[in-house]
Amino acid sequence: MRLISSLLFVAVLATGTASLAADDDAPPEPRDKIATLIVYGNDPCPRSTDDEIVVCGREPESERYRIPKRLRKTKESAQGRSWTDRVRTLETVSRTGLPNSCSPSGSNGQTGCFEKLLQQARDERRQAASQGSDIP
Repeated sequence: MRLISSLLFVAVLATGTASLAADDDAPPEPRDKIATLIVYGNDPCPRSTDDEIVVCGREPESERYRIPKRLRKTKESAQGRSWTDRVRTLETVSRTGLPNSCSPSGSNGQTGCFEKLLQQARDERRQAASQGSDIP
């Protein structure tokens, strides 16, 4: 694909410099048509004519009947996600500003911050106890 873009750029540059060299008083000459094609395997590239420039990009024969690479990637859809992940997403989105949510927005959003701090302390104690440390 880069080869096609490079060849197209060179062809456009060549036609553009020819028109710049012409006199300003003369009417502009019509530009040549440029056709870009992708050929597969050993297929021949069509020849250019006097009024058309043909630029060919070559791909292997194995790509002939495949979907183009730029269209092959699929976006993650909601159908492929598990219900647990969907519920977690909904809980996270809906917790803003609700009581016990530890959010700076909404009424009672701050009430969950103390609960979150207590839960973190409990988790630290459990972890320390499982490692054999003497934290009370």
